[in-house]
Amino acid sequence: MGLLRLLVLAVLVSEPSVAGGAETVGNFSEGLLEFSIGKFRYFKLKRPSPEDAILRHISSNASFLIFQIHSQYQNTTISFSKTPLRNTSGTGTDKGLVFILRPEQSMCTWHLETLDAEPVQNMAIPLSYSERDPVPGGCNLEFDLDIDPNIYLEYNFFETTIKFAPANLGYARGTNPLPCDTGTGRDSRWRLLYDVYQYFLPENDLTQEGLLKHLQRMAEVPQVKANAIKVVTLTANDKTSVSFSSLRGQGVIYNVIVRDPLLNTSAAYVPAHTYACSFEAKEDNCSSLGRISTKVFFTLFALLGLFICFFGHRFWKTELFFIGFIFMGFFFYIPITRLTLITYDVRLILTAVAGSVGGVLLVAAWWRFGILLFCMLCVGSVLGFLISSVMFFTLLGNLKIFQDDGVFWVTFSCIAVIIPVVFMGCLRILNILTCGFIGSYSVVLAFDSYSYTSLSHITLNVLKRALNVNFHRAFTNVPFQTNDFIILAVWGMLAVSGITLQIRRERGRPFFPPHPYKLWKRERERRVTNVLDPSYHIPPLRERLYGRLTQIKELFRKEQTAGERTPLLL
Repeated sequence: MGLLRLLVLAVLVSEPSVAGGAETVGNFSEGLLEFSIGKFRYFKLKRPSPEDAILRHISSNASFLIFQIHSQYQNTTISFSKTPLRNTSGTGTDKGLVFILRPEQSMCTWHLETLDAEPVQNMAIPLSYSERDPVPGGCNLEFDLDIDPNIYLEYNFFETTIKFAPANLGYARGTNPLPCDTGTGRDSRWRLLYDVYQYFLPENDLTQEGLLKHLQRMAEVPQVKANAIKVVTLTANDKTSVSFSSLRGQGVIYNVIVRDPLLNTSAAYVPAHTYACSFEAKEDNCSSLGRISTKVFFTLFALLGLFICFFGHRFWKTELFFIGFIFMGFFFYIPITRLTLITYDVRLILTAVAGSVGGVLLVAAWWRFGILLFCMLCVGSVLGFLISSVMFFTLLGNLKIFQDDGVFWVTFSCIAVIIPVVFMGCLRILNILTCGFIGSYSVVLAFDSYSYTSLSHITLNVLKRALNVNFHRAFTNVPFQTNDFIILAVWGMLAVSGITLQIRRERGRPFFPPHPYKLWKRERERRVTNVLDPSYHIPPLRERLYGRLTQIKELFRKEQTAGERTPLLL
């Protein structure tokens, strides 16, 4: 069988070249896949049927090749031989190998296989580079491959980290590569620069076809520069590792372009993708990210928020409960998450209980002491928190100076506190603005529990930074697509409507209700001294409760038999 395979390869080499399109589908012959430089090809791999990939008629100007293969979540193995070795093969969803060409070589082959029980839909492409182009992963000292052009991706709930091996300068066929660690001058690899790019898939698109289609835009240097967002440029002295905020359920593709500024040449690594979730998990997988507890919590929170958005200033105590709930819930969730290992559902229940206690305490503080400035400081701080979060949600949050936790939290706190200070002269306006913006934003959070929206990361990024000590190094870029524009319009519409309605309705009314405790005390004294007041004759609370209890008992008492019902004859 091996001899037959070699004979088939020899026949293929001797045949004239066939021009390929941008994409081809299917097998050229059984067990053999023929590729063309720069042409994507779709095919399926099965566990009992490995394939051999062949590339013919390689240009003499090419110095090395990068063959890369992609799938959505099932692993594929690519190797130089049928017996995969650690330093000559790679396994994963986005893998590639560098093939250093020998003089006069015009053909090369790769071995492709999968150990997955189900057929794997793959897409692959070979790319060629000249001797002037840098070699991605040419100075690898960390990973298994001798020359490793792959991007290694790790993620958790908080951050997604990509790592890659340093590149080396290009070299001609038949010559030795330049040493990696001798000298740091302009004639060594230390002059190379690394541009890290990020590309977002359409929101809520988890399809395999969509992913493979968009991966085609991230494989070659011109397409990457035209379609992706450049996040950061690293020098050879920087650590070849970059962190990003994890976006669960949102497809993201990463790639790195290594540039030689002296020769003005560049080469692309093998792109890697992630959804920050698992397709194969039985619970909480990519297709069902929203937990029932999360949906219930934020739906109830949004209903209360909608009420506050339109009627918060009129129902002052209800608004205070809402603000106290946010305050206590936020500051309770942080330590219970960092210091304990209890499950998410239990944490959410405890947070709801703690938030309710905080709301009741704030209402009780207003009822007993009636300190308006203290209550408005709490109200204004919540609005300031949202405004500060919005500011750091923009490109401002990715500035290098704010990677220092001290600088970030001091700046964030100053912005949050300055809002109530600025509005101290017009407390009613501050209160109505808080009702409108905070109440309507609760609807955004509720929507995110059902379907992804980037606007939820306005506050989620701040919570992540408070929970995770390493989140300060993460870039917090998010996609802003059609879905987000719609949610933003709904948020703005609700906020403007709620603010306008409350300002018009409260015109000519007292700014805030009077002190409840003083009113209650004055009313009690009036009842004691005014005998003609009907409320003076109301029985004490203990007697009223006992009477109510007696009435309830009567409802459950069995009816007594009446005996003989015939009237007596006189």
